[in-house]
Amino acid sequence: MLTGLFLLATLAAGGLAWLVLLPFGPSTATLVTLKPGSSTAAIARTLEAAGVVRSRYAFDLVRWLRRGRLEAGVYRFDHPAPVTEVYARIEHGDVATVTLSVPEGANLFDIAARVEQAGLCTRQELLQAATSQTALVADLDPRAKSLEGYLFPATYRFSPNATAEQIVHAMVRQFHIVAQEIGLKENVHDVVTLASLVERETAVDADRPLVASVFVNRLRKGMPLRTDPAVIYGLERAGLWRGAIYASDLARDTPYNTYLHAGLPPGPVANPGLPSLRAAMQPARSNYLYFVASGANAQGHSLFAETLDEHNRNVAQYRRALRKAGER
Repeated sequence: MLTGLFLLATLAAGGLAWLVLLPFGPSTATLVTLKPGSSTAAIARTLEAAGVVRSRYAFDLVRWLRRGRLEAGVYRFDHPAPVTEVYARIEHGDVATVTLSVPEGANLFDIAARVEQAGLCTRQELLQAATSQTALVADLDPRAKSLEGYLFPATYRFSPNATAEQIVHAMVRQFHIVAQEIGLKENVHDVVTLASLVERETAVDADRPLVASVFVNRLRKGMPLRTDPAVIYGLERAGLWRGAIYASDLARDTPYNTYLHAGLPPGPVANPGLPSLRAAMQPARSNYLYFVASGANAQGHSLFAETLDEHNRNVAQYRRALRKAGER
């Protein structure tokens, strides 16, 4: 009798160990969504149906023994694991995330391509959300026609199931945080538009306030800004961008062609980072009206000029540097 009971107990213990401790589950990535408010039984059924655990009852048993709090979210399982490991991950909220890096100066089209490449949503869904969700920045820029300029460049981590709306909400929320930190609350539309031009014209932080001063000085004199990034953006919006700017593009009439139209373009042409926003808020004091990136300068600094003659000499120096670099 005792021997039989011992044998049964041994078999039962072995069975439990098999259910709980023996690794089980998918060998390729499987995403499982656990909805908020789900009961332990519902979670266990979901995991069993997804092939993550061998038995829902084994998961129930571990939950009964540990009595931890289970976190809702999207989980990624990509290797066989014991039920105890599966339970621990859900208890700790080890949810799956997709990393999205948005560099300074990326525009809507760049971001949409990155989002699609990351597998979060389609390019068109992101562009649609950026156009339809302008209420997110109405407190800062009631003139905004899209969220261009307000999708703050940073590294984000999203749920694999994140929608385009959730993605732009997160980026705009970060912009609001930065705007509050630097005191950006007046004339926001023009400041962000100017900052986007500064962002696209130089990658050198030290040059940004001087680049901003050139634009401000030209605006004060009623001179066209003649900035290529704005022209390129207008072409992108019209589906006419060919990957390089041609003389014919400078003559093409779009609202963003700052060779043909004086003043700032209708809105931002990219999403500026913090240094460019600061530069647009506080441009350097200068008499410069021209600048050109200096290929002769190892640090990539721009060359600034007050007169057209001086600017032409800088352009000639720049072109010589380009030819010299091409001969190497």
